Amino acid sequence: MEQWFKLQAKHILGSDAKNSRVGKNHFAIQEDTIQALLTDGHPSKDCFKAPPLHPLHSYKMVFYSSVWFSRENSLLYKAAVSLQRTIARARRQSIGCKSFSLQIQLFLLLLLFGTKMQPTETFSFGHCKETADWLLARTTQRPRIAIICGSGLGPLADSLENQESFKYTEIPHFPRSTVAGHDGHLIFGGLKGKQCVCMKGRFHMYEGYPLWKVTFPIRVFKLLGIETLLVTNAAGALADSYNVGDLMIIQDHINLLGLTGENPLRGPNEEWFGPRFPALSDAYDRKIRTLAMETARHLGYTSFVREGVYCMVGGPNFESVAEARLLHLLGADAVGMSTAAEVVVARHCGLRVFGLSLITNKVTKDYNVKVSVDHHGVLEVSKMRTSMLQTLLTEIVGSLDCGERKETETCYQNGV
Repeated sequence: MEQWFKLQAKHILGSDAKNSRVGKNHFAIQEDTIQALLTDGHPSKDCFKAPPLHPLHSYKMVFYSSVWFSRENSLLYKAAVSLQRTIARARRQSIGCKSFSLQIQLFLLLLLFGTKMQPTETFSFGHCKETADWLLARTTQRPRIAIICGSGLGPLADSLENQESFKYTEIPHFPRSTVAGHDGHLIFGGLKGKQCVCMKGRFHMYEGYPLWKVTFPIRVFKLLGIETLLVTNAAGALADSYNVGDLMIIQDHINLLGLTGENPLRGPNEEWFGPRFPALSDAYDRKIRTLAMETARHLGYTSFVREGVYCMVGGPNFESVAEARLLHLLGADAVGMSTAAEVVVARHCGLRVFGLSLITNKVTKDYNVKVSVDHHGVLEVSKMRTSMLQTLLTEIVGSLDCGERKETETCYQNGV
């Protein structure tokens, strides 16, 4: 669509006054073709082959298209309305296009280069329910615990008993996992006598997904009746005392994307899931964190189990030295490209949350230290520590208090 607009803009801005009068013979593309283009949102191949529209009809085309694209952009909408009035005046008075070319140029700059042309999307409760219904119809298991496996930590999901596995590509409305170390399976099964559901691979904003879609599974979990969410990730150490291979119990997080307005709760609030303004001062459940530390002592893991603050950044690049220094000054002990957005939505839904980071690299904060990190190295460290992380989480799951629930009970069936 943008390419078509640019072709038309080139013609508009290069037109002479002698071409400004409106006549039926000036149509290169008929009105019905224009209307179909506006309705469908995608120009046909013929649009690119046809001669350009007459200037005033081009302006009309740009106006109606811009209104379709700019429903969420008041500045562009006002510019479009102003342009439409100018067009109407020009058609009444047969004014040449040169007399208002400055306004046309300003509007086209706004349209093509200064705004986001796509309407804002958000999640749909109906889509969440369709996904939950699809899963409930295909499994007899009714878990109360959900686990998200981070980069290279998929073997945890493989340890479930009596597995029922679904590919993300099969599940309605589910995103697709595109990153190495994220296999893309939703697995139901038992762990230490507790029914669980595991995401073997998560989604990230850097894959091109908006945050509401990154966190879509969390809302589905809520509808499935999940009460506790365990999130794991691979992270880089910012704290000087941390070492590669350490496990960090997440005490709190810094949602750097959220502080800049990229929040998964942005948009209309679905009151059934939670309030408009949820509190996050207790984002990570204190009782489960205490249980995790006690479990680590029991297993003899205290030498490499820490408790600290996790920071979420957008990625996909690893941090620069200056960025690492800034994040450390802000109070972050580890940094990664996931988790915080999922936790925000989980807490909005009223789920208990426990988070665990596997430290896969040390983030350099010194320009004189030449240390490089890549995703392959992250996955290698994940393989070395997976068994210990798996043992720790398994013991934690076995000790969690999950009440009894009827065979067919699901959260939304009782609440909607």
